[in-house]
Amino acid sequence: MKFFARTIVATLPLAFLPAAFAQHQTFTVSPNDSQVTFFLGGSDHGTHGGFHVESGLVDFDRTLTKISGSVVVSAASGDTGNKSRDHKMTTEVLDAAQFAEITFAPQSYQGAILASGDSTIQVTGVFTLHGTPHTITVPMQIHIDGASCTAKTHFTVPYVKWGLKDPSIFILKVAKEVDVDITLAGHLNPLS
Repeated sequence: MKFFARTIVATLPLAFLPAAFAQHQTFTVSPNDSQVTFFLGGSDHGTHGGFHVESGLVDFDRTLTKISGSVVVSAASGDTGNKSRDHKMTTEVLDAAQFAEITFAPQSYQGAILASGDSTIQVTGVFTLHGTPHTITVPMQIHIDGASCTAKTHFTVPYVKWGLKDPSIFILKVAKEVDVDITLAGHLNPLS
């Protein structure tokens, strides 16, 4: 009887492994369905623009609140609808020839990601801009519908404080921080 009791106690944790592993999924971002937009305030008017998402792959585990991966945005793709301004932004401010990618690598999250419907979490990760990594925490709204997933966030980047050039000239002054909105759309792999 003791043998059977020991066997049951020894194998009991193994019985829960499939349930624990069943919470792991991979979110593959679809660049054509995703967008990064920004707003930069100015002395006479604000500037709206966007960047192109190049790729994104994020692994997460609901049971361990583990998250990893990377979302990559092209620094040279900045578009405000004004070619002269865009050229200055990508060459003088972002130096896209040397620092071609802007990335976010999530490392952990707080909150719960539901298997379907809407969830709100806080994601902490490394945001790399102009070749310099910065640890940030951003709010993220997630919507899961079957294999489809959308993740949205809004945060502020203090780009001048982070060492990027201030594009203000003479009487035309712009804000030292830029508001960023990101919408990532894609699909989830089956639970594993």
